[in-house]
Amino acid sequence: MPPTAELVDIGANLTNKAFRGDLDDVIERARAAGVTTLIVTGTSIGASEQAAQLASGRAPMLYATAGVHPHDAKSFTDASAAKLRSLAANPSVRALGELGLDYNRNFSPRDAQLHAFEAQLELAAEVALPLFVHDREAHADLCALIRQYRDRIVDGVVHCFTGTREELHAYLDLDLHIGITGWICDERRGLHLRELIPDIPSQRLMLETDAPYLLPRTLRPPPADRRNEPAFLTHVLAAVAESAGRSPRDVAEQTTRTARAFFRI
Repeated sequence: MPPTAELVDIGANLTNKAFRGDLDDVIERARAAGVTTLIVTGTSIGASEQAAQLASGRAPMLYATAGVHPHDAKSFTDASAAKLRSLAANPSVRALGELGLDYNRNFSPRDAQLHAFEAQLELAAEVALPLFVHDREAHADLCALIRQYRDRIVDGVVHCFTGTREELHAYLDLDLHIGITGWICDERRGLHLRELIPDIPSQRLMLETDAPYLLPRTLRPPPADRRNEPAFLTHVLAAVAESAGRSPRDVAEQTTRTARAFFRI
């Protein structure tokens, strides 16, 4: 699919081992597809350090987030918070995350998840960076905690939103942004998202791949390795535009403006 307008992929796991052999080519294919800015997701202290290092000196193409994912919350310590505070001072780091709660897999105990999440909310208030939020089957607890800190948090985006209409409006009531991935391209489980897109104010909507995960099922033929990459963001754009009843160019321009304002780039 040819590029329609410049796009920002607000969530790409470019430090993942899936990109170890051809990362430069992946970045160049993204550029050729019109995806001119990539936000590299940090999911642990180590991955956040790698994301910041990867992005360093590569603006305006690459920026990063820094955070501890709920899966790794069991390893979160005071030293983790100190390291994130240091990373937040790196000019390449434009948000704290991926942070939040995941009650689906519970790779970390819930009390550890809640502790790590609240500690990172405190840090976000201190360093004045927006949130890059993960929520899976933890909506009530997550909203309750964000609500406590919302007047101290500069902004936030619920990454890879897949929830219900009620959950969507709860996030919007908290003045949060919404990130849409290739989940919307999945006819088996993502069709409900198409009905919800018109509910999202245009200035609150952003696009992401979550690469190498969530390969759009509208991509034909799919790559043999089933790896998603930022160049495929155009498929998310097409599905969102169709669902919104707007042109792809209009959605591309609006989501790019929104992402640039959100990440201050």
